[in-house]
Amino acid sequence: MRAWLPETRVTGPERATERDIDGLNRVFAEAFTDRYRRDGLVGVRVPQLNPLVWRYALLDAGAGALIWRDERDAVAAFNIAHQAGTEGWMGPLAVRPDRQGAGVGKTIVTTATDWLVERGVQTLGLETMPRTPENIGFYARLGFAPGHLTVTLTNEITTRGRPAPALLSQRSAGDKDDALAAARSLADALLPGIDFSREILLTAELGLGDTSLVARPDGALDAMVLWHSIPLAESRTRDEVRVLKLAARSAEAFDAAIGAVEAAAAHAGIRRVAVRCQSRYHDAFRRLIARGYRVRWTDLRMIYEGYAERDLTTPDGVLFSNWEI
Repeated sequence: MRAWLPETRVTGPERATERDIDGLNRVFAEAFTDRYRRDGLVGVRVPQLNPLVWRYALLDAGAGALIWRDERDAVAAFNIAHQAGTEGWMGPLAVRPDRQGAGVGKTIVTTATDWLVERGVQTLGLETMPRTPENIGFYARLGFAPGHLTVTLTNEITTRGRPAPALLSQRSAGDKDDALAAARSLADALLPGIDFSREILLTAELGLGDTSLVARPDGALDAMVLWHSIPLAESRTRDEVRVLKLAARSAEAFDAAIGAVEAAAAHAGIRRVAVRCQSRYHDAFRRLIARGYRVRWTDLRMIYEGYAERDLTTPDGVLFSNWEI
């Protein structure tokens, strides 16, 4: 007598929409909880993401929000592929535990990789847990190699005595357009082809956070920080500001940018600021540590062969691009 096995066939990809958020959330929580269990962390239960975070991710990815369905039309796997000008990255991505081991993981990664390559990206990668050799080996077999760490640091700030924040949301309509153009020019000056405009606009449209601006006395933009303050997990309260993108022309501008996002957090009554620092920026990492930030988490960047991260045009500039939602 043969044991019953679930049907392993999946169909896709198709573009994920907001109607799929519940299904995406279930697969996300089940797959990552199962991953922790197999790593020996039996008591860890990964919560579902805030539906607003999913909405942001799907709108940001557009046609790159790819899902696969099982024979009952339920979500079996997904890979959310993002593009910011010449930079492409994947995440989150997951296969439902009962559909793993049948080649679905390879399919969703290669499909998203091909999609990003066809769209002309020059950098292409993803992030995974550095302590999980199974994941690293899986991505390595698909053409990815380990790169730098992304180190998540947090700081508990004081909310009193902070200057008033300079925010994109405070600008008039015409000034907002000028500020957005300046932010685009700043990122492009540091790394030609990079464009965070879509993320900035979506953040404002959905009310997820804001963009802090650091200007010189002559009005030129020296730094910008895109951040979110909505809870990442569905069941949590608004307790931290998370930096998603940061561009600064110099080390001094970087310090001012961190000060600006701390001022914004204080103005919103939020005490914790979280920064995901790519370890290639040694000086920026040291400056965060000196400011009182503490290391909380690490992720490993894996880069697709032939699509490495490029060096900035300004040696002491900083460009953080969060490859997580």
